[in-house]
Amino acid sequence: MIAQPTMSDCIQACVQCAQDCEHCANACLGEKDVAMMANCIRLDRDCSAICWQAASFMSRGSEFAQQLCQLCAEICEACGQECQKHEHDHCQKCAQSCLDCADQCRRMAGVVTGNSSAI
Repeated sequence: MIAQPTMSDCIQACVQCAQDCEHCANACLGEKDVAMMANCIRLDRDCSAICWQAASFMSRGSEFAQQLCQLCAEICEACGQECQKHEHDHCQKCAQSCLDCADQCRRMAGVVTGNSSAI
């Protein structure tokens, strides 16, 4: 079983990432070339939604939290990579938050330690 501090860290990373993605998506809508930011906005919305859900699953001790964290890590990584392509401060902050969250979610899912039975 995952130690409580690790789960707490992961929940915090998910909440922070969700908030940063919400901010990034909203800020992208204010950019001059919104069409260029469309994929960033889509991924921000997906990432925010899965992060809120993962935090919720972990908070209530769902038996599916580890699997959801693995999916969350994949979506966070995709969002982080997209945000890194844009030089806006909000995108760069979001990218870092997404990549940090992906790392925490992988740890929660047991992927970093190679514990495949934890998935």
